[in-house]
Amino acid sequence: MSRRYELTDEQWDRIKNLLPGREESPGRHAKDNRLFINAVIWVARTGSPWRDLPAYFGLWNSVFQRFNRWTKSGVWEKVFREIQDPDLKSLMLDSTIIRAHQHAAGSTDKNENCDESLGRSRGGFSTKLHISVDDKGLPVEILVGPGQEHDVTRAKELLSAHEPEAVIADKGYDSDDLVKDVEDRGAEAVIPPRSNRKTHRKYNKKLYKKRNLVERFMNRIKHYRRIATRYDKTERNYQGFVHIVSTLVIVGVIVNTA
Repeated sequence: MSRRYELTDEQWDRIKNLLPGREESPGRHAKDNRLFINAVIWVARTGSPWRDLPAYFGLWNSVFQRFNRWTKSGVWEKVFREIQDPDLKSLMLDSTIIRAHQHAAGSTDKNENCDESLGRSRGGFSTKLHISVDDKGLPVEILVGPGQEHDVTRAKELLSAHEPEAVIADKGYDSDDLVKDVEDRGAEAVIPPRSNRKTHRKYNKKLYKKRNLVERFMNRIKHYRRIATRYDKTERNYQGFVHIVSTLVIVGVIVNTA
């Protein structure tokens, strides 16, 4: 029986073969993958410092260093990508501002962008998550940017190479350039016009109601305190937690709480 926050056997079976190493492979990194993943989930869920990791997970610094190595090598994003099977009948876009803790400042990693996707917004010192979800409310693309970044600036990256039947977003994404890009993909742009437009573009109000799926997804991942508040100094490690938690949504660890 698993402890609170830990993966069940069924959930573990869905991701174990996507991780570095296999049960039959030599080396401890393959042998204790499940314990390591559960340790990372515990930190993500509780928001605790790595130093407070319970002893049964092993030495906290060893767990952190391994987490850090996996983020650098892109393991978390790779798992997130490989477990996806998006339903692109519609693609919902939105963003949310994440308050950054004071501990997130002062990165000394010279190989990363100097701002580390930290900035100033109305909410203060912050980061912004740009998110797209599919017709089932499951994550498709997640980007990290500074808190003051406008929603529409990352919209095309959220669309990526996907070809949905409809793209649904609020009026913050009302842009002629974006609407044209959506229509060029053969998709319907379900984006209400801003109030200051001289000519108001029509949109499918019934279909627009599905936009709540992306809001519900954001609420679900914010149950994990390492997502709801950013403590990580590097964009890379914060996004690592985002990819882990998003993977948990897909495998059903985080149920729909809406």
